[in-house]
Amino acid sequence: MNKNNNIEVGRYVVSPMTQARDGGGFDALVSIRSGQGMASVDRVMQFTPRFQSQTAALRYARTEGLAWAHCH
Repeated sequence: MNKNNNIEVGRYVVSPMTQARDGGGFDALVSIRSGQGMASVDRVMQFTPRFQSQTAALRYARTEGLAWAHCH
């Protein structure tokens, strides 16, 4: 799994990631964290589309994570 830069959006920290698939291609994932210590919450979303490049998967995860954070 490839972790990338964190992006702060209000009270959330958005962390887009990619993961190589066994049969080729990449999955897009995003972690969205809020709170601190025992009151922290970490949501991890894995998206359905398979991407041919790691860059495309990362871009998709970033876009989806930022959209979620801006809506909540």
